[in-house]
Order: sequence, then C-alpha cells, then structure tokens
Amino acid sequence: MPLIRVCREDELAVGEARKLAVSPPIALFHAEEGWFALDDTCTHGQASLCDGFIEGGTVECPLHMAQFCLKTGAALTPPADKPVGAYRVVIEGGDVFVDSPR
Repeated sequence: MPLIRVCREDELAVGEARKLAVSPPIALFHAEEGWFALDDTCTHGQASLCDGFIEGGTVECPLHMAQFCLKTGAALTPPADKPVGAYRVVIEGGDVFVDSPR
C-alpha cells in the first residue's frame, strides 16, 4: 500500500494523537510504546478515537470508555465488541508515515 506522510516525529509528543483526513479517517497515536495507527471511529459510539485517552498500549474512547489495543485494534472492553482497523506506521528520516486505507 502507498504510504501517507503524517508529520515529523518531533511534531507529536508522547500521549498525543493526530487525525488523518482520509476515508475512512485514521488516528495516528504516539504512545510510550511507540507509534500506532487505527481507524479513528469507535465501533460502538461513532466517536473519534483521536480524542481518546492513551495509556498502557491502549486508547480509550472518549464517549463510552471502550478500550482498543493500539497494536492490533482489538476491542478490549465493553461496550465496544468489534475491532477497529490497524495500519502499519513507518518512520523514515524523522518523518512518520501510515499505510493508506484499504
């Protein structure tokens, strides 16, 4: 898949996320564990995961507190019971890239 340049590594601090305006929208997360990219829309409440809380390899949906694994997109806690898509993140020359959606 073609890569989409999102930002420079130093533009997104640990604990922050950035939304990519693609279809479907993707959220790029800079967690303590590394860089991750997931579909931005929670599978339960249609909220933006980019606005969620990042901790311990997970992101918590800001609407109903469902948690998703940053690495795989798996739904870890109710009320979400369906995973979100996960995308490969590539760091090259200080730039952060994400695989384009399907």
